[in-house]
Amino acid sequence: MLKKSLSDAIVSHSVRLVDSYHAMTGRALLDRAQDTPNVAMDIAAALDAAPFVVVSHGAQLDPVLNYGNRVALELWGMTWEEFTQTPSRFTAEEPQREERARLLQAVSANGFIDDYSGVRISKSGRRFRIDSATVWNVLNGIGERVGQAATFTDWKWID
Repeated sequence: MLKKSLSDAIVSHSVRLVDSYHAMTGRALLDRAQDTPNVAMDIAAALDAAPFVVVSHGAQLDPVLNYGNRVALELWGMTWEEFTQTPSRFTAEEPQREERARLLQAVSANGFIDDYSGVRISKSGRRFRIDSATVWNVLNGIGERVGQAATFTDWKWID
């Protein structure tokens, strides 16, 4: 996979993901060092290097993925450029998309869920099952929902 550079937009979005996770769940997504000179850059680097998946999409009618950390890019078998141009519905096979839509509606209404399991598909068509995923609303600086994100540590290939 091509490694993305940590642009200002990625850095600010990474902070938004971490802050929104805390606001929605009351838990920390990452251990955060406080008052470091480059705290935002440190958060972005830590999120990218985390040993678990973190993905997000925007709030469009047909949301497009706008973030995937290194583990996510490897799991889906995509470059940053491919990943961030992919409608998020394409991460699930056609029969799973209705279930995925119901999940996202529940997250919109409740702020987050922390017990999602489902089947996803990589770019190559290889299927994998995720378990115990947390999905949450991503908020901007004034508390408006600007997307949704997910994180999980448990997945296994199923074919």
